[in-house]
Amino acid sequence: MRVLLAGWSSVLHGEATAGDELATRAVEEHLLAAGHDVVSVWSPAMSLVRAGPRDQRYDDVDPRRVDVAVWVCGPLAGQPVREFHTRFAHSRRLAVGVSVLDASDPAVAGFDAVVPRDAAGVVPQRDLAARPPVEHAAVVGVFLTHGQGEYGDRRRHEQVSAGLATWLGGLDAATLELETRLDPRDWRLPARAEHVAAVVARLDVVVSTRLHGLVLALRAGVPCVAVDPVGGGGKVSAQARAWGWPVLPADEVSPAALDERFAWCRSRTGRDAARAAREVAATAGEAQLASLDSVLARRTAG
Repeated sequence: MRVLLAGWSSVLHGEATAGDELATRAVEEHLLAAGHDVVSVWSPAMSLVRAGPRDQRYDDVDPRRVDVAVWVCGPLAGQPVREFHTRFAHSRRLAVGVSVLDASDPAVAGFDAVVPRDAAGVVPQRDLAARPPVEHAAVVGVFLTHGQGEYGDRRRHEQVSAGLATWLGGLDAATLELETRLDPRDWRLPARAEHVAAVVARLDVVVSTRLHGLVLALRAGVPCVAVDPVGGGGKVSAQARAWGWPVLPADEVSPAALDERFAWCRSRTGRDAARAAREVAATAGEAQLASLDSVLARRTAG
């Protein structure tokens, strides 16, 4: 029996969520273990990351080859669900792990059977997304700068950011856009430096075109893919030299170069180098502070 698994992450204008994918994976693994021939279908966007032998694009599926069509997760409401009934009119149609808002809705009534996670008069069930195991993914924090007009025609910020965006889009990692800018009036921004440091300390790798993105990573012992967005080198390159840390110049940014730096950061050598940087962080700036003391002493003496 050929079973097709679909949901909101299958349709063109649906909203794909992590819960949708995990719930689909739970049903897929269960049915495969029971000996069924299973195919999971995805939207064009989700097909970029779900392209295994049992994955297909929703629009490429031949409905005549489907014995059972199963809608997994999400609310049973809306035009995409109703269109699902039309597309697979000749298949047995089931729904599992779904929310039923209105049992009389054609989107619900069109199924031969519905196994809900929540519905009126039904004891709520734990969501299927909690069931399947997940692999560890690297957590990467990204600090980008877009201003710095003081560098004039040496600015390569737009070019570097575009290259990083393309590369990050294909990186198999959990990427977080982060800010060093503080603003206690906006919950989306950190209010204190400790808030930024707390996040950085929990990362596996930092990618930064900001000087302080590099510094905050190294003081936490987190490897950093440091990229200088200034042609010929600016303050990021200078700070990298101060720490003895590798930096990628603006004119050398490419997917291959970024892959190489990222792999080094994930290697034992890269992690050890970051830990060594953390060990000297507490003595950072000693010469600057000593010079400040000297200047203050001369003024006092005068």
